[in-house]
This record gives sequence, C-alpha cells and structure tokens, in this order.
Amino acid sequence: MAFTYAGALDFLFPRVTTIKFGLDTTRALLAALGQPQDAFAAVHVGGTNGKGSVSTLVADTLRAQGFRVGLYTSPHLVSFRERIRVDGVAISEDDVAAWTTALEPEIRSLDATFFEATTAIAFADFAKRGVQIAVIEVGLGGRLDSTNVLSPLVTAITKIDYDHQKFLGDTLEEIATEKAGIAKPGVPMVLGEERPDIVGVIRAATDRYVAALQPGDTADVRLVPAGTTWDGPIGLRGPHQRRNGAVAAAILDALPPQWRVSDEARAIGFARARVPGRCDLQGKWFFDVAHNPDGIRALAATLTEAPLPGPVHGLVAILGDKAWADMLMMLDPHLDHGVLTVAPTAAGRRWDLDELARWLDAPERASTRGKWTVIPVFAEAVRAAELGAGTVLVTGSFHTVGDVMHHLGMAPA
Repeated sequence: MAFTYAGALDFLFPRVTTIKFGLDTTRALLAALGQPQDAFAAVHVGGTNGKGSVSTLVADTLRAQGFRVGLYTSPHLVSFRERIRVDGVAISEDDVAAWTTALEPEIRSLDATFFEATTAIAFADFAKRGVQIAVIEVGLGGRLDSTNVLSPLVTAITKIDYDHQKFLGDTLEEIATEKAGIAKPGVPMVLGEERPDIVGVIRAATDRYVAALQPGDTADVRLVPAGTTWDGPIGLRGPHQRRNGAVAAAILDALPPQWRVSDEARAIGFARARVPGRCDLQGKWFFDVAHNPDGIRALAATLTEAPLPGPVHGLVAILGDKAWADMLMMLDPHLDHGVLTVAPTAAGRRWDLDELARWLDAPERASTRGKWTVIPVFAEAVRAAELGAGTVLVTGSFHTVGDVMHHLGMAPA
C-alpha cells in the first residue's frame, strides 16, 4: 500500500512505545534501501544534555562554509519533519510517505521500532537530497543506538548526567560506558565532559570498544579542557551554551582537512544558530525542553544571568520517571507562580498528579518562593499560566514544550 503523510505517521508512531537496543534491524532496513548512509560523510554526537545544541552549531557552521549539510535530531516538538533537515529545510511530507511506503514490508517483518525506522528514513532522505556531510545526534545511549551504524569522521560526547537509567544504568559510570560505545578505530572522539572521574571512565571504555574492533588500537580521545568556553558571538541563549560552543569548535577542528571551516564560517554559523525550544523566547512565552536535573540546572543558570520580565509564571509538566521534586525546587527561585499539569503526548510517562499534590502539601517539604497550583486539564493550565502580564516559562520535557507550542499554534522553527 502507498501511505499518505498522515497514514505514514499513523503507521510509525505506535512503534514509539517499543525501545529495542541493537543494530541488526537498522542495518537490515538500510540494506533494503541500498546503504544510503554510505553516500555522505558524518559527525556523530552523543551525550546526556547539549547534544542537540552542539549538533546545530556544527551543522550551521558547515553550511556557512558552503557544504550541503544534513541534520538528524530527536525528539521533535510539533512536527515529525523537524527531525530530518537538509540545509535547514525539513523533509517533505511526500518523502516521509514515500520512504515509509518503501520500508513498510521490512518494518513489519523485522518489527522495527519507531526510531529504527526513522533513522533509516533520515539516511535515505539525506542521500536522495545530495547531502555531503550529516550531523547525527544519538537517540538514546550510544553503543546500541540505531545511529551507531555510521562510520563517522568524528564522534563526540557532550557531557554525562543521570537520564534513562532504566535503559543505560543507575550510575554515571554505567551511563558513560554506554555512551562511549560510539567510539570507532581511527576516528577522533571529542569529549566535553569535565569531571576527571567520568573522563577516566570514558577513556577506558572507548579503548575497550576500539580494541574490540581493531585489536591493539586505542581510542583517539580529544578532551575539551574543563572551563573552556566559546567567547565569540553565539545565537544560543544561556551560559551553558558557551561550553557547548567550545565542544562544537573542537569537533570542527577534529574534522579531516577537506572538511575544515574558515574562521569566518565559524563566526557566521555560531552567531546564527538557533535550536527551537532551548531557552527560546517567543513573545511572552519562554520555552526550554530541560527534562532532567542537569537541564533544569542549566536553565536556572540562564535565568540567573538574564532574568525574564516579571512576573514569571511557570507552566511545568515533568515525566514521572524523572527526579521531579529536585527539578521543581531548582525552578522555584525563578518563578512567581507555577502551574503544574500533564503533557497530553506524554501518555504513559506522565507524572502522578496525586503524588505531586501530596508532595506540595507535605509539611516537611522546603518552603517555596512562588505559589504552585496543580491543574490537571492541560488547556485550563495553559490559560491559567498566560493570564496577566509578564512571561510564561514552559519547561519540564520535550512533550511539554511541543504540546504548548501546538496548542498555541506556534511553529518551532
């Protein structure tokens, strides 16, 4: 059958609920498409937080140099098409439908997940649109992530923090070891992590992975020294983005000579970079997809450096498997009023509002600066947050930001 765009999404999205680690299915899908990943060079970017920003900075700079550049990121905010871009232009609805139609038999027979199928579609679209070099963001983890079928020019890990412990491990060392699995023999790995103990774990893990592929070889790890930041103009808001800029610059410096960029291209690319939903001010709405403690910590630092016009109303929905109590306490000093709700698209991952209400009422809980209100109905929560003057800070997850943008009829890019 031939899918329409809507039909393709109806076919793909139910597969979101399945997370399956391993590369065999993705390799089989790509084989059915004629190995499109071999048609372009690639940069592979992993990490817990910052990988989307770093990927965008690298892609925009390569574009400024004159290369035709693909950018594959996840998740999307409003439209599936946001995930797959060539020179800033999203994949067309017709091509999503066509690639899904072409892959349907293999997706069914292999029981491919949403991300496995989407990765194959992205690589096919890049090959079709004549991409010279693509910047590929790791989806989840690294070692067994679908994107790890690539043979990249450079790999990178931005930083490590707690996230997805159910799949990656309960300790930072376990998480770091999984993310280090994108290492390849003879391929520079740029490392943005600053803590010496975690750096040591990554170095040891990359050596093991490289030696398994090429006995006797060791990893080419290029550490971005702690405290190093990008000091030039940068289009991304927040002090943490200056560190992301330094990591992106190191990636560009690690590319082979034929892919190097000029200082002028780097200045243009960094200055024009924008990542929707990351410290993203649109009118009275300020969106940030911070979804774990490290992300909220970076958001709080941004708000300390450049406070929003007050009063500041928070519209917050956090996923149930996150450390939401700690995250709320980090947000509280920056809010005059907070509305807590659930994101419609979070489905089975929503936080428990009854548990949240009990936590708010608990006498032993630390006092808060702002007044927090639980409003379960999403549309009512949005209305309550936007009443009056000031700024509405929307945060807690990609679902939260995307759902509010969709509700307001805003485009993320």
